[in-house]
Amino acid sequence: MMKRIDELILRIKELENELSLELENELSNIQQQFRYRVERGKIRFQEGALATHKALKENVYHYFSDSNFLFVLTSPVIYSLALPLFLLDLVLTLYQFICFPVYKIKKVKRSEYVIVDRQHLAYLNMIEKANCIYCGYANGLLSYALEIGSKTEEFWCPIKHAKKTKDPHSRYHSFLEYGDAEGYKNKLSAFRKKQSSVQ
Repeated sequence: MMKRIDELILRIKELENELSLELENELSNIQQQFRYRVERGKIRFQEGALATHKALKENVYHYFSDSNFLFVLTSPVIYSLALPLFLLDLVLTLYQFICFPVYKIKKVKRSEYVIVDRQHLAYLNMIEKANCIYCGYANGLLSYALEIGSKTEEFWCPIKHAKKTKDPHSRYHSFLEYGDAEGYKNKLSAFRKKQSSVQ
C-alpha cells in the first residue's frame, strides 16, 4: 500500500514540475498579450497598454457609489487584521533568524512569498490599489508562515495525523504514519539531516 502512495506522490511532484514549466511558458504568452515585461524586478508596460489601462480606471466616487453598502461596511473588519499580520510578520522573521540556524534549517525567503506588485496597475483606482496591496501582503505572509511552519513540523514532529487533513502542506505526505513508534524513533534524525543537507 505504501509503495503505491509513494508512487502517486512521485507522480504528483513530477506533474507539479511539469505544471511549473507550462506556467512559465504561459506567463511569457500572457506578458505578450497584455504588453508588459519584467526587467530587474520592475514591471514595464508598453505605452499603448498604459493608455488603455488609464482609460478603464474607475474614479473613486463611482467606485463607492457602485459598491454594495455591506461591502463598504465590512471593510474595517478586513483591515482590522493588519496589526496582527504585521506582528506575525515580525515574529516569523525573528523566529527564523534565531531558531533556523540552530536547527540547521534553510531559511525561507520572504520575498518569494510576499509579493506586492498589483498597485502598479494603472486601471486600478487608489482604493483598489490599497486593497490589492493588503491582499497581496496578507496572503503572501500566510503562505510564508505555512512554509516556515511546515519546515518546523518536519524537523520536530514529522508524523501524519490520524484524521484526514484537508489540503496539507507539501512535506506532509512524506511524514511518518500515525502510530509508527519505531519509525519515529529510527527516522526522526533522518528528517533532521535532510533539512540540514539543503543548507
